[in-house]
Amino acid sequence: MQLEAEFTSEPFHGEGAPPEHALLARAAAEEAGLETDFGPLGTLARGSVDELLASLPAIARAALEGGATRVTLQLRRTDETKPGPPVELNSALSRLIADVERELGAKLAELDRPGKQRAVRLLRERGAFHLRKSVSAVAEALGVTRFTVYNYLNREAD
Repeated sequence: MQLEAEFTSEPFHGEGAPPEHALLARAAAEEAGLETDFGPLGTLARGSVDELLASLPAIARAALEGGATRVTLQLRRTDETKPGPPVELNSALSRLIADVERELGAKLAELDRPGKQRAVRLLRERGAFHLRKSVSAVAEALGVTRFTVYNYLNREAD
């Protein structure tokens, strides 16, 4: 069985270098042999059920010893075949993405950072993020992590 762990450590520091507690948590996951995807709001770690579950105490300890005041964890099985969202939702999101690409004059993945931030803002304004699994789909279209999309959304909220 394969698992994916999404963990965040607080406090967040916004722009600039990631906080030490986040870097230490990622390092602990990598030392355990897990594949990681590091973002501004958290880290995604993937591996076998035995590897991942065995590494969680070391990840949490590294974050806390690095100054984290809170560590939040979500686990997901990634080896199951799950039905995707209904076709109409995929179609609706695909249409929204295509509309934004036409408006901005390029595929989302080809945009520079300010362009990607604008694309996320436009998609939010058009209700794209009310659709199930939209953050993952938008992240894939942008060529960034889900954490980056969440970061862009949080910037807009500020």
